[in-house]
Amino acid sequence: MRAGWELLTVNDQPIPDVLAYRRELSRGLARLRVRDPESGAEAVFDVEWEEPGLEFDEVIFDGIRLCANHCDFCYVHQMPKGMRKSLYIMDDDFRTSFLYGSFVTLTNLTEDDVRRILDEDLSPLYVSVHTADDSKRAELMKWWPTKTPNPEATSIRRMFERLESIDLYTQLVLVPGRNDGDELDATLEYLASRPNVLSVAAVPVGLTAHRGHLPRIEPYDREGAADVLDRVERWQRRMLAERGTRFVFASDEFYLVAGRELPAAEEYEGFPMLENGVGMVRDFLTAETPALPARLPSRRRVLLLTGRLFAPVLEEAVAPLRGVEGLELEVRALTNRTFGEVTTVAGLLAGRDVLMGVAPAEADLVLVSPNMLKYGTRTLLDDRTLDDLERELSMPVAVGGTNLGELYRSVLDGPEGMYLPAFGFSTHAVKEAAKQH
Repeated sequence: MRAGWELLTVNDQPIPDVLAYRRELSRGLARLRVRDPESGAEAVFDVEWEEPGLEFDEVIFDGIRLCANHCDFCYVHQMPKGMRKSLYIMDDDFRTSFLYGSFVTLTNLTEDDVRRILDEDLSPLYVSVHTADDSKRAELMKWWPTKTPNPEATSIRRMFERLESIDLYTQLVLVPGRNDGDELDATLEYLASRPNVLSVAAVPVGLTAHRGHLPRIEPYDREGAADVLDRVERWQRRMLAERGTRFVFASDEFYLVAGRELPAAEEYEGFPMLENGVGMVRDFLTAETPALPARLPSRRRVLLLTGRLFAPVLEEAVAPLRGVEGLELEVRALTNRTFGEVTTVAGLLAGRDVLMGVAPAEADLVLVSPNMLKYGTRTLLDDRTLDDLERELSMPVAVGGTNLGELYRSVLDGPEGMYLPAFGFSTHAVKEAAKQH
């Protein structure tokens, strides 16, 4: 086989995704039928208790299952033009939920999907619940039972009963006045009654300035965020006594908006919802920082770029660095002109926001948040790369680091010895290793 060949069937079964491929291999004897798309020639070969070593361009072969809901708070519906194409995909596929931990609503499941989840034990799944009241959920998510492949799937309670053998991580996107307050307590009461629900993340609705075609929704203010935290913390105390786990966790944004101190690292119980913004700030701050020199060998001006929400926290975290002689350090909170000023998190800053917030050659080094980059790349939301920014700004631009210790090292080492979080070593170490070889 060569790169570009197509897998047609395994054991005469069509293979819609990598999960089905692994399932057939696990049967012990697998007959694979493949095709060369250039010549059209087909080949058949058998493997017995063995992984044949095939790699695939995508893990889903028959296309991502798209969301059929029309939520007022859906972020895809609020996207500006010009972002990378993947950001416009309304992924609601149970397979990506199992493989990658993406949250799905379960409303588009067919009966065959439910049976497959159970038969193949696709556990855990990550589910967007929002509310446990089926009628309120229908109103909030704007789905129509007549347009769904399985009307039973639109009942979150019924689906959770069907999936009782599957571990579930859940999230509640809270909309002020819609599913918070007493409704939040009622939803948590239900979720706490389900033994297979392992954890709940409470996150605030994400809003952009591109909502002209959608109903008006107000962001959480200090008082509203404090009320959510009061309720979450009451449930944490109760669940700790009843389940031995805090069970429900509020996203960092609630704490920052309410002006409250973040919980200690151990209170996040291993950070199971880190990718959902739950504990990300605390996780960043807990890393050990290196010893500080009295002075730098040469003067250096460094810009730390972040969103307006995190900027005050970062200012306090890097305060010790200001005592290093020869280091001029500025934390710059960028205004989000791509999504609008209502968007204050660093992860939604695009390359154009950097270019509009930083003047060319105004520093010796610019450090950006790793949350601004597509995972494992140097690419931002609008497909600009760090290399693009370097050319347009005429100065070094790099990632500050995934934790406070890495950020300190990036600031202190400067452009010649910047820490590279993706690999775990500095550019200086790379150069030294190259000399050795």
